[in-house]
Amino acid sequence: MSKSAENKKTNAARLLDQQKVNYTLVSYEVDENDLSAQSVASKLGEPLEQVFKTIVLQGDKSGYFVCVVPGESEIDLKLAAKVSGNKSCALIPMKELLPLTGYIRGGCSPVGMKKHFPTFFHETCLNYPYIFVSAGVRGLQFRISPQDLLRVTRATTAKLILE
Repeated sequence: MSKSAENKKTNAARLLDQQKVNYTLVSYEVDENDLSAQSVASKLGEPLEQVFKTIVLQGDKSGYFVCVVPGESEIDLKLAAKVSGNKSCALIPMKELLPLTGYIRGGCSPVGMKKHFPTFFHETCLNYPYIFVSAGVRGLQFRISPQDLLRVTRATTAKLILE
């Protein structure tokens, strides 16, 4: 790992180190006006379908849960509700993201939130030898095996988008 990447180690990266998970930290230039996965994929030079975004939702029965979906996709709230055991769910208000997870928009990682929430990855993550997810700050991504990510986040895979 380069010295600059070592200096950028996030809590999420330290957690992966503790679990002896293999990953690569990949940094990119942040555009505060465009935090989209499309922008991140373009800057990484990687396919958009391998750059996943982390979405925090609140269900009507289970409370908070996390869904991780490919960057080009919109989460289907009915599918998310169903897999999480809810009748309905909604995105949490942006102002709740930091106090709830410890992360800000554009830097929300499925690894190392303040507390563990049920986590679901869209099933296509398993189609790739590696995927990208936020490393916990804007401008830094994990390049990581989806199987390792599923294990460390205690997540399951499910259909979360309409294709």
